[in-house]
Amino acid sequence: MKMGRGRLLLAVLLCCVLAAGCTNTKAEAETQTSAKAGEKPLQIGMSFDSFVIERWIRERDVFVSTAKELGAQVNVQNANGDVNEQIEQIKYFIKKQMDVIVVVAGDCEALSDVMKKAKDAGIKTISYDRLIRNAECDIYISFDSREVGTLMAESLVANIPEGGKIFMIQGPESDHNVAMIREGFESVIQGKNLEVVYQSNCEGWLAEHAFDYVKEALEEHPDVKGIMCGNDDLATQVFRALSEDRMAGRVCLVGQDGDLMACQRIVEGTQNMTAFKSVEEEARIAAEYAVKLGKGEPLEGIKTTIDDGTYDVPSLELRPVAVTKENMDSIIIQGGFHGKEDVYLNVKQ
Repeated sequence: MKMGRGRLLLAVLLCCVLAAGCTNTKAEAETQTSAKAGEKPLQIGMSFDSFVIERWIRERDVFVSTAKELGAQVNVQNANGDVNEQIEQIKYFIKKQMDVIVVVAGDCEALSDVMKKAKDAGIKTISYDRLIRNAECDIYISFDSREVGTLMAESLVANIPEGGKIFMIQGPESDHNVAMIREGFESVIQGKNLEVVYQSNCEGWLAEHAFDYVKEALEEHPDVKGIMCGNDDLATQVFRALSEDRMAGRVCLVGQDGDLMACQRIVEGTQNMTAFKSVEEEARIAAEYAVKLGKGEPLEGIKTTIDDGTYDVPSLELRPVAVTKENMDSIIIQGGFHGKEDVYLNVKQ
């Protein structure tokens, strides 16, 4: 059946109208999508005290990648151990109107005022791993430092059954975690037959100080039986000092963080234990909470608080694990923290 010329023209016009409508709808959708894509992503400022400790690089990378997956951008700053520089970095974040500021504090007392300024400016703040004092941060995320000290002390007690003299080579007093580690440590050795005959603090967590302190302590106490180190980086220098006096492996040595060199020493028999903290998990969780804070979402799973000196700060403290030669494979290697070929580099399989 033939269609008349009038009807044919009407059909063509109708198709054009419908096509135009579809095109406009598609154009509007694309415009809305483009506008959404063009929205400014959540801005997070992250300031590290320094990167002298092995773990911080790993944590930076995990934090940044997790935040990116959640649609946030992270501006990472490194203060290189300079407290004044870290204060200036936080001021810069305030000026840039960051949504969230995350800080690994070099001095937990010195940053109080600038962190409160950030909070007064409407910026959410996170104390990462080290509690910033009197700052009323929105959340504190770390590991249970008292438990770290407890694990260190328990290892010394177990490995020195006959008792004897021990050294404490600690981190800086400006790090709030140092006091908590010492509290946990002393709660275990109290009443035991271990005698602390030497204590020191390595300012700025500079490991070379540990070497000098141990050399000094050994001159007066060459019969030392065990040494507690604030972290594995300090333990590396303590091990070096012991090696020079041919004492490595004969003195019980403990640390924390699960550094590769510490794990190597453990399987080689020259370090007894490291209090391992899954720092990648800490970084991932911190990034997730930072994004939640920035979006104004509730912080689920936060059930405890910690006193920062003035305020009760919502707190999430993860649990450390004592890693020894016996569980090295199951925790460190199977957990993917270090490769087996790296840990057992100097050990015949």
